[in-house]
Amino acid sequence: MTSLSKAAALAAPVAMLSAVPALAQSVDEKVNQIFASSTGWFVNFIFSPFPGTSFPWIVMWLVIAATVFTLYFGFIQFRAFPHSIALVKGDYSDPNDAGEVSHFQALATALSGTVGLGNIAGVAVAVGIGGPGATFWMILAGLMGMASKFTECTLGVKYRNEYADGTVSGGPMYYMTKGFEERGIPAGKFLAILFSIFCILGAFGGGNMFQANQAHAQITNVVGEFPGWITGLIFAGIVFAVIVGGLKSIASVTEKVVPFMGVLYVATALVIIAMNADMIGWAFGQIFAGAFSGLGIAGGFVGALIQGFKRAAFSNEAGVGSAAIAHSAVRTKEPITEGFVSLLEPFIDTVVICTMTALVIIITGQLITDPATGMYLLDEGASTIQTVDGNKGVALTSAAFSSAFPFFQYILAVAVILFAFSTMISWSYYGLKAWTFLFGEGKTTELVFKVIFCIFVVIGASASLGPVIDFSDAAIFAMAVVNIIALYLLMPIVKRELDSYLSRLKSGEIKKFG
Repeated sequence: MTSLSKAAALAAPVAMLSAVPALAQSVDEKVNQIFASSTGWFVNFIFSPFPGTSFPWIVMWLVIAATVFTLYFGFIQFRAFPHSIALVKGDYSDPNDAGEVSHFQALATALSGTVGLGNIAGVAVAVGIGGPGATFWMILAGLMGMASKFTECTLGVKYRNEYADGTVSGGPMYYMTKGFEERGIPAGKFLAILFSIFCILGAFGGGNMFQANQAHAQITNVVGEFPGWITGLIFAGIVFAVIVGGLKSIASVTEKVVPFMGVLYVATALVIIAMNADMIGWAFGQIFAGAFSGLGIAGGFVGALIQGFKRAAFSNEAGVGSAAIAHSAVRTKEPITEGFVSLLEPFIDTVVICTMTALVIIITGQLITDPATGMYLLDEGASTIQTVDGNKGVALTSAAFSSAFPFFQYILAVAVILFAFSTMISWSYYGLKAWTFLFGEGKTTELVFKVIFCIFVVIGASASLGPVIDFSDAAIFAMAVVNIIALYLLMPIVKRELDSYLSRLKSGEIKKFG
């Protein structure tokens, strides 16, 4: 072989290797293009505004429902708060009751489906568009949403299916069929099928693709750019290894991961807030002023309100029906007890963790204001607020925390990965229960779903944030449309359960264990 032919032989593989990054990037672009073009119509319908306004009808749908349940159950989220804590501690738990997991495990599993990137990236999106005022509406939505969560999770346990092997299946699709039948209401089966379809889409979207997408964004923020499908494949392999073990495997992971990451994240936020104690009053002033004036953001206070309610609903999923699936597996013979436990979710998720994130972003001065007017400056040709380094989403939260602790970007990268992972495995369970409702219980049916779910992990990491977050929101909010109709029709049953339980608790018939 001549030296010329040797050089040519060596050059060929080098040229192929150099083409790999470009090829990988083109795969990402192709996936993104196909995804955006095929889901746009669905997103547009779900978020279409009331005629002549910019207010999406779906946000009002959730707000009205949360208000109705709050009033109908006499502000149950505040009255039952101490008893909810006692239940989570296990004070009233009978180990002989039917179910797969404890009150604490059910709460941890459901929280792992909600506490995650909605709190880290979602809050940054809300504050970046709606300004600090979005935080006020987020907190209000969280407090009101506690009543919605109470209603759906009580029904989830009451109408669950209990099987001979000790496993259970529950959630909106079961209370739609069995609850409607009990009350003589038609169309329960139709609503259950519709909900199951949306739940599967929600599992693939918000519970999967959005998580993989933002986890990849945070990893590249730390280690530099590389193709998203690589992150997707690694995540898919780990997620598959856990979800093959079923709910008990999922619960044993989430009960360790969620409290650890939640405490670490909130503790760091509290340290940063304490370091800037002199700014706390100003920050709350910005939140309240922005809630009603908008402080110059696009859409004024309505823009802040929409962003606050949208992101709170996406974060805590109150009224969506997803958490009712996880809570249905709890060991209890009193359905209402899981309603009490579940109302803690929006409080922990939105009122505590989301508020911490927003305060850190505001206090560390990431949002740019006009020194002369105090109004927020918007990006040219866009409706987002200018930030110190042009950061958006998870990168904005990372920059805010890292401004106090430069090494925090690495801790946040770990938190994002673990939050994303725990959310994915919880949502895989939600999607699986909807899937088995439609196609029947069985090992093969379950395996098919789990494989498809893991394929969507790769797609999510490869697609860009815009189409992913739009589709994620739309799929999850579509679940709420169907679920809330059922909650309105079945809430008298919850009221009956509540009155019965509270009277027996007061009389001493319901006793503590241990």
